[in-house]
Amino acid sequence: MSDGRLAGKIALISGGASGIGLATALRFIMHGATVVVGDIDAAALARVAAEHPEIGRLELDVTSDVSWEAAVDEVIARHGRLDILLNSAGVARSHDIEHTTNEEWHRTMAINVDGVFFGCRAGIRVMKANGGSIVNISSVSGLVGGHNMTAYNASKGAVRLLTKSVALHCAKQRYGIRCNSVHPTFVETPMLDKLFAGRDAEDAARVRKALQAQVPLGRLAKPEEIADLIVYLSSDESSFVTGAEYVIDGGLTAR
Repeated sequence: MSDGRLAGKIALISGGASGIGLATALRFIMHGATVVVGDIDAAALARVAAEHPEIGRLELDVTSDVSWEAAVDEVIARHGRLDILLNSAGVARSHDIEHTTNEEWHRTMAINVDGVFFGCRAGIRVMKANGGSIVNISSVSGLVGGHNMTAYNASKGAVRLLTKSVALHCAKQRYGIRCNSVHPTFVETPMLDKLFAGRDAEDAARVRKALQAQVPLGRLAKPEEIADLIVYLSSDESSFVTGAEYVIDGGLTAR
């Protein structure tokens, strides 16, 4: 059932074959949008094809500007326009400054920062004729620091200010493109599952309990809860919202 909040809109979601990206794709469709998800994970794309054939798919390596330009052009070829761009692809690495390797640093920046930069630039090229909404997934880690999240903190902080720069540029040029960032805390996604990989059941339960204890609401977020906020930022209801950062963290940063 659709309430038509996104009726007629065409959306492209990076990292859209799982996690927040996939949850948002399903919410977008529920609200009337046509959705294409881009992902580098071929197996995940195959699962989307099997389980959600209503979602369009394409291969997308967010670390490549060439891949981004091709993806945007493919959406235009299929649907004639692009109204919503969600930069959802990301990676989380948990190491402090002394134990963050060069490879880890550069890989995190390539996916989390370069990927958003290339996505915004490619999206603006085709969106500026008709306007639209760009939403970038940052994190509470882009607002507050963590002793063992060096690369992730830096990358998500960069997304926060990149978003504001994009928003101001598009406003100054009168493109009709809005750009906002979303800052979740711990979300029940495959990215979070990696924290539990290789742990026994007792240790995994201990880590989960520790994460929950940091959130005043006492639980982790569901990807659909993040998706509902993204629906608002992608709809015409948020037509006067740009350059903003939306924190959705169960009260974690309110302390």
